[in-house]
Amino acid sequence: MRHKTAIITGASSGIGLALAKELAKQGVNLVLGARKYITLCQIAEELETTYQVRVVAVQCDVSNEEDCKHLVNQALLTFKRIDILINNAGMSMRALFRDLDLSVLKNLMDVNFWGTVYCTKHALPALLESKGSVVAVSSIAGYRGLPGRSGYSASKFAMNGFMESLRVENLKTGLHVMVACPGFTASNIRNAALNRHGEAFGETSMEEEKMMTAEEVAKHMVMGIVRRKRTLIMTGQGKLAVLMNKIVPAWVDKKVYALFAKEKNPLIK
Repeated sequence: MRHKTAIITGASSGIGLALAKELAKQGVNLVLGARKYITLCQIAEELETTYQVRVVAVQCDVSNEEDCKHLVNQALLTFKRIDILINNAGMSMRALFRDLDLSVLKNLMDVNFWGTVYCTKHALPALLESKGSVVAVSSIAGYRGLPGRSGYSASKFAMNGFMESLRVENLKTGLHVMVACPGFTASNIRNAALNRHGEAFGETSMEEEKMMTAEEVAKHMVMGIVRRKRTLIMTGQGKLAVLMNKIVPAWVDKKVYALFAKEKNPLIK
């Protein structure tokens, strides 16, 4: 991995930040994209000092195609190559579909799905040249619809379908395509999740201390990139959910309902 170049979106916190640190440990040069530019610059400086790699911070809103194009161009301008693209930027929601403003769903699709499409489209020529890796941070919600997360599930289903098509199109080109599904991970995503009006909740609805850490997720993902894995489902609960959803989906409906009826201030009871 040493001296390779990786782009990471949503790199200012959570899984994106953990990935930046884990790849920097491996000697990978980084191009970090996020909306929080000052935070990103601080992270870049810290990683360069600690791991002796080159790190470029780029302010980027992945829902804007021009921002994604600029992110990719900065990587090529600085490093002349792209070996890894990790589409990590994402947002969640928490509201019943009957109650929410449809702008919430559009916002999630713009960030989670279109952000992946934009970055992948502009980085693809360089990734094909390097026979590199394109990675999407998806979710078990991309295999099984979750209550109160209709827009989130829809965006992840769309992401999974896009990545699967991309993989088949490139079976003979040497491009590595991986979908990573962390399961429930302790991160800021639930605090920043949108309510029915499109405003951030500001608190989590689940027990974060019982979840995988972002650092654990990052280690699994980097190993998956090294081994050029196809799909990465990281928890036993997630693997069971995907399997059982294929075999007995109606039973899984009931189990998912029961699980989400137990969250803090549940939307379903």
